[in-house]
Amino acid sequence: MKRKARNKEETYHIFPIGRIRRTGNDVHLEILEPYRPALKQLDHFSHVIVFWWADKRDNEKDRGRLQTKPPYAKNKLTGVFACRAEYRPNPVAMSTCRILEVDGKKGMVRVANIDACDGTPVLDLKAYFSVCDRVKEASIPGWLEDWPEWMPEDGIGPED
Repeated sequence: MKRKARNKEETYHIFPIGRIRRTGNDVHLEILEPYRPALKQLDHFSHVIVFWWADKRDNEKDRGRLQTKPPYAKNKLTGVFACRAEYRPNPVAMSTCRILEVDGKKGMVRVANIDACDGTPVLDLKAYFSVCDRVKEASIPGWLEDWPEWMPEDGIGPED
């Protein structure tokens, strides 16, 4: 990825470490062989934060969309930084997933679910640390008042 900033070109190199795989109700992260040693001890955590590339929305039009009407907030126009839309200037997405199983040798991390399609590139994994990854007194706008306090760990949306 290249972009101009302050009259000079900045370059960032992002590459997949694996892919999301869906087979029926089974969802797992398929980690490429060179990155499998990085899975060591991940099985001791209950959750993992998965960073993924919204490749289905990686096009000039969707990267240029800066505002949207989220499907979960009827008649509300928001900026993409105020929602979880997969179309954005850099289509990086993240999901916190419950870990069901880790097989480091096969490069497989089975998760309860993820809001991404089969074949989606996985960019990174970070173990979920409650001390760093939760907020004690978070607030959301009133137009999201119908959302539950906690997302179901095996679902992908508030309607599940």
